[in-house]
Amino acid sequence: MESKIALVTGALGGIGRAIVKGLLEDGYRVVLVDLNQRALEEFASTLEGGKTLPLSCDITDPTAVEKTVEQVKKVWGPVDVLVNNAGILSNHKAVQTTPEEWRKVMAVNIDGAFYFARAVMEDMKKKGWGRIVNISSLAAKSGGITAGTAYTVSKGALISLTFSLAAELAPFGVTVNGIAPTYVKTAMVTDFLSEEQQKALQEKIPVKRFCEPEEIAHTVRFLVHPLSGFITGEIIDQNGGLHFD
Repeated sequence: MESKIALVTGALGGIGRAIVKGLLEDGYRVVLVDLNQRALEEFASTLEGGKTLPLSCDITDPTAVEKTVEQVKKVWGPVDVLVNNAGILSNHKAVQTTPEEWRKVMAVNIDGAFYFARAVMEDMKKKGWGRIVNISSLAAKSGGITAGTAYTVSKGALISLTFSLAAELAPFGVTVNGIAPTYVKTAMVTDFLSEEQQKALQEKIPVKRFCEPEEIAHTVRFLVHPLSGFITGEIIDQNGGLHFD
């Protein structure tokens, strides 16, 4: 994997950091994408030298996304692995969701994933190899236990995008899969739920705990491995037994 280039959006979040570190362990060179360039550089300074490329990007801007991908190509070459991990949470149900909030959540959670996939897929097709992994959510399948309407719908759209891209890219050796976690132990959970809410939710989860970021990273590492090339269009559930399908 030393010649392979992976790009991870939302690289500064709890799941993003775990994915970046996991891919580095597997020998990838990793592009770190998030909004804050200084924070990205600080994170990169703690990682293996020469193996990371921190690039700030507003993923809701298609022009910015295209420029970022072109910059990667100039420095290292075409992207082999794309992990669409960036996302924002909204706990507001339909009536409380303003049009502005709806559009913002959609722009980050689904538009950005589409823009990045579109920007890298032609190079993957030319090489006859590529991996795209979309981080969705159990909310897409459950209607949102605590998550709001915009978040739930955006993650459902991400699953549909996964299916569409998988069907389109399969003949070219490019796989597209998704992961649907629930309640990963990150700030997105701890900052929005009280301790009482967290304890109540853990009691509902059969394994009686929240998911660790490294567990999501492990699934990403599995899906992007060369031996996972016969898996595409799949959504891997990581919910501790909270939901079966």
